[in-house]
Amino acid sequence: MRMKLIVALVSDDRTDAVIEAGRSGGATGATIITSVRGEGMEPRKTFLGLQFEDQRDLVLFIVADTRARHILEGIRDAGHFDDESGSGIAFQVDIEDVVGLGSQLSAIRDEVKQEI
Repeated sequence: MRMKLIVALVSDDRTDAVIEAGRSGGATGATIITSVRGEGMEPRKTFLGLQFEDQRDLVLFIVADTRARHILEGIRDAGHFDDESGSGIAFQVDIEDVVGLGSQLSAIRDEVKQEI
């Protein structure tokens, strides 16, 4: 089965919405890495050398490639990535091989069968 990794860098106040969008689209789980930093085109303002940044989370989804674009678009909408500057970014990459998904593979296969 072909799989994709969806990576989303999102403000922590929108993490739950992004995870819910991923699950609604067919993702069977997510890994969340908290307290990450990122910088866009315009660096954040500082005050006396202290940076005022929103807390960010990195959310990782491994999904069937047939569902990946749909899930990615749902994540974009839930995170308001195209509506608000600095709200987040998401992208997908091909996975060559994966292990450790034994408990989730039946659910993923069922999703793919429903698509066919």
